[in-house]
Amino acid sequence: MGRASVYVLVFAVSMLSALGLVMLASTSYFLDETSGEAYFTLRSQIIRLGLGVLAAGVMAFIAYPRLYRLRWKIFGVTVVALLLCYVPFFADEVNGAARWISLKRLGIGGPNLQPSELAKLAVAILLAGWFTRHEPLTREFKQGFLMPGCMVFVTVALIAGEVDLGSAALVGALGGGMMFVAGTRLLYLLPVLGAGLAGLAWVVKFMPNRVERIFAFLDLEKYKEGLGMQQWRALIAFGSGGVEGVGLGNGRQKMLYLPEAHTDFIFPMVGEELGLYGTLFVVITFSLLVAAGMSIAHRAPDRFSRLLAFGITLTIALEALLNMGVTTALLPNKGLPLPFVSYGGSSLVFRMIGIGILINIYRQTPYERKKDLLEIRRRRMTAVSHGSL
Repeated sequence: MGRASVYVLVFAVSMLSALGLVMLASTSYFLDETSGEAYFTLRSQIIRLGLGVLAAGVMAFIAYPRLYRLRWKIFGVTVVALLLCYVPFFADEVNGAARWISLKRLGIGGPNLQPSELAKLAVAILLAGWFTRHEPLTREFKQGFLMPGCMVFVTVALIAGEVDLGSAALVGALGGGMMFVAGTRLLYLLPVLGAGLAGLAWVVKFMPNRVERIFAFLDLEKYKEGLGMQQWRALIAFGSGGVEGVGLGNGRQKMLYLPEAHTDFIFPMVGEELGLYGTLFVVITFSLLVAAGMSIAHRAPDRFSRLLAFGITLTIALEALLNMGVTTALLPNKGLPLPFVSYGGSSLVFRMIGIGILINIYRQTPYERKKDLLEIRRRRMTAVSHGSL
């Protein structure tokens, strides 16, 4: 993709953000009108998008090596923020899960903050810095596996304790993916993968409603009036939309039939109102975004920026994949937003910060270096063929 990668990246993010605003105008209107404040959700998202774009612009021009120097401080702030979710005074509990902290109670003001969204970025920065600092020891057990694994484990445990298994699993997958790419021995990672799956199964077994959710996922029709209702309604939305959709604004499932139609389950509303064309547009656009991010990572000028760009791109890819898997009933129901499309401030702002970092890394990439390397390789091959070496 080369030099065009940043343009593809910006185009994909712009298209997804624009689609998100359009779908929020459609899906949240009925809900906001019922509460007596039309388009409140849309106005709120526009403000958050503006903050996200501003943050992305700042990160695009602040030299990313500063993140390397601040990696431990960023991780420390993240851990403190995650711990505040366990303090009743600061935590805001929604649907039995304390995943948010009130910035007003901290004396900062503004909307609530979801620390797990910060954690995804913080873990990517920390691991990229760690494997840059200890590059010669990447294959060793302590520096290449045990220490970075402990960092990821602490973060995952704190998020899981907030009853947010989806984000915890995502951070675990992010950590494992970055460790593998950095060079950690697969021999060390595979047992952890098995232990992680076993631990997740154990947690699911002993947490309220989690086992029932698995049963509901396996037989949605049987549980369509209970725990399987969201995914059942999502499938109805996709089926109703067909190929061309019922038309923007004409969807029925958003009329309080499908809970969270403007947040975690906005993808089925795209399918209902815009049809197969709309859903394919979303899938293709995310594919372009991920391809552009990986292209930037591949051509990044140093090890830290390569790993960081990979981690940011992997986070977006996993979030999109998990959200689409849940809303199409291919995975058990777990609340994760669709990046740049779903309603949500913390997710949108931190994903935009990640995009700003990717743009920054692109700006620091010496593309002429690749041409030089190719020329050197060509000369060496020519020399070999003529017996000069």
